[in-house]
Amino acid sequence: MKTLTSTNPAAAGKPAEILKDNLEHSIFSWSKQSGLNPLNIESAKGIYLYERSGKKIIDFSSQLMNVNIGHGHPKVAEAVAKQMAEVSYVHPGMITEARGKLSKTLSEITPGSLNRTFFTNGGTEAVEHAMKLARLYTGRHKIITLYQSYHGATYGALTAGGDPRGLPHDSQGVPNIIHVENPYFYRCPWNSKTPEECTENALAHLERVVKFEGPQYIAAILMEGESGSSGCIKYPPGYWKGVKKIADEYGILTICDEVMSGFGRTGKWFGIDHHGVVPDIMCVAKGLTAGYIPLGGMIVREEIIKHFDDKPLPIGLTYSAHAVACAAGNAVLDIYKEENLIENAASMGKYVDESVAKLAQKHPSIGDFRNTGLLGCIELVKNRKTKEPMAPWNATPDQMGVMNKVAAKISELGMFTFVRWNWIFVAPPLTIDEAGVDEGMEIISKAIAIADEACV
Repeated sequence: MKTLTSTNPAAAGKPAEILKDNLEHSIFSWSKQSGLNPLNIESAKGIYLYERSGKKIIDFSSQLMNVNIGHGHPKVAEAVAKQMAEVSYVHPGMITEARGKLSKTLSEITPGSLNRTFFTNGGTEAVEHAMKLARLYTGRHKIITLYQSYHGATYGALTAGGDPRGLPHDSQGVPNIIHVENPYFYRCPWNSKTPEECTENALAHLERVVKFEGPQYIAAILMEGESGSSGCIKYPPGYWKGVKKIADEYGILTICDEVMSGFGRTGKWFGIDHHGVVPDIMCVAKGLTAGYIPLGGMIVREEIIKHFDDKPLPIGLTYSAHAVACAAGNAVLDIYKEENLIENAASMGKYVDESVAKLAQKHPSIGDFRNTGLLGCIELVKNRKTKEPMAPWNATPDQMGVMNKVAAKISELGMFTFVRWNWIFVAPPLTIDEAGVDEGMEIISKAIAIADEACV
């Protein structure tokens, strides 16, 4: 039997003790487990985090692109406390006012006949259930997705995404996932001369794969509303509409993953709203509660869910439609509307575009910037003409020398954001103003100066 150890009251809450407890007794995502020195966060407010050392850190990626309303909003805490005082948890077969209100609001803000929500614990589960539902409804088994995409970390979702972090697992991945090339105009696989030509080539490639795989066996095409952590690869004009047209022609469902791009992140309620397409199934999470409490959902067209009116739908989760999480979701959706955060995301997105355009005149290492609202990514290159990346896709540690220095400088200057391979992400909370953007861009500019020295 393990012996319980008591914490020294004098040391309790001290940074060193907190660090020790975390490193010795918890497991960290996507990291080696030794030699870590994680940020030791004491509090957070607005667009800032505060370390126990007293250091102030600007959050330029909304943590995992989910704290859309900023940190420490009192309305969410109030809603959660109120719900807990009434009822914290009930069997998913029971109902609460919070569940009904949230699902109704989601039916109002999502496009077309998307009307029914199955609530999950997060985005990965929403994607898993969407793939399962597509297969149940169509009687088909194959799912088509993009290579450069991310849909979650469980076996099914990780297989569906093309993120190389899934490669160590892929011998155990789920079967019948088919990947196709992205319409990545900056690095177009078909050497297209214009974005429109890239769309045409990408759609032709997709349709060829559909025919090769047998459309009668394909249940769904799964794509993000707008690309996120795979490099914010913007869909060229007409691509999403073309995908929908191909899917409809062959009786294939479309699943739109809005886990990262949803809830105002792109300057509209959902990324798909930029493309005039109504998917058959939409997956949501992250911005649904702005990360304050875990919650996700699979939102389904009414016509599809009616298929199960007279037979059981074989899906379920212990914490589906958790009352406290739903209460948080209701508060967050109210905040988006009351504080005009979606409009602010669109406005600040344009300001970010202008700011990065100015940086590009100063820094030769900026090769491309792709952004929709406040979901953006700066791509650094050694040479703008050849587009040689500052670090290659899926770079090994020895190939990350320059970018590691860039990342270290960003951290040293008091910013938290993602630096991945040759990308720097720009995705601050939707509450940010011009002064906040300026503060962040000044830090990024100083860090990119390091990359400039490696240009040839």
